[in-house]
Amino acid sequence: MSLDLNQVSVFLAVAEAKSFRLAAERLGVTRSAVSQAIRKMEDRMGVALLQRTTRSVSLTEAGLRLHERVAPAIAEVADALDTARDLPAQPTGQLRLAVSSIAERFISGQLLASFTLAYPGIQLDVTVTDDEFDIVAEGFDAGVRLGEVIEQDMIAVPVSAEQRQVVVAAPSYLERFGAPAHPSELTQHCCIGWRPAPDVAPYRWEFEENGRAFDVAVNPRVTTNDMWVMVRTACAGGGITFGMEELFKPYVTRGELVTLLDAWLPPFPGFFLYFPERRNLPPKLRALIDHARYRTL
Repeated sequence: MSLDLNQVSVFLAVAEAKSFRLAAERLGVTRSAVSQAIRKMEDRMGVALLQRTTRSVSLTEAGLRLHERVAPAIAEVADALDTARDLPAQPTGQLRLAVSSIAERFISGQLLASFTLAYPGIQLDVTVTDDEFDIVAEGFDAGVRLGEVIEQDMIAVPVSAEQRQVVVAAPSYLERFGAPAHPSELTQHCCIGWRPAPDVAPYRWEFEENGRAFDVAVNPRVTTNDMWVMVRTACAGGGITFGMEELFKPYVTRGELVTLLDAWLPPFPGFFLYFPERRNLPPKLRALIDHARYRTL
């Protein structure tokens, strides 16, 4: 069925005013024009939308259902048109982001550098943190984290492909101590662990076997809150460590590190740019969303 937006606008005006005369005044047309538009719309649909008496106008059941579906959609269109009309040629302003330290591809430099070149009017303020807090209360526009730890009341947009965690060690370590055959054997090895802060327990290494998730408390010999300390210590043969595949990929490619226990480490949903629900996104945030999705997926 073809859509006549003029007739839809007339129908909404009558439905809201409950009067042909008031709807005509609101639209700036004659009462006859309003009546004809409603009649044509009802004829096209083959159903009565309004009940008319000499004193009142009310919606039929079909009219009520149509109004409930159409009114919000037309409001969204109007908002989109207003946003497009008010949108500056280039987004401007400061954009404050709270980004997880393990979102390697997002903070590696290339994405942020290309964004600043594409949008010179936006100033990025990036805080790399693994603390859990309310980004709105702390004054951030958005955050980047793994989807599994994002609050349910946030809007989350994927900005990476699926991710994977890996266990790695240097060939020199494996020559001296051998490789674990199962994640449970990690407790018998020298491990390099990570924790976000001194008062937080070291991160437990997570695995999956036959569809069942489990974790291992490796009791690390070395613990740090710095990913690069983990990498450098592992490359030097100081032990086995665990983290995001993207972090270790260059070292694995060069042969400085070897992955272990791959069968127990399936992929999972990756990183999301998240922000509070808003009726109209600021242009600067919309620009980052579009740029990040294009560059990282």
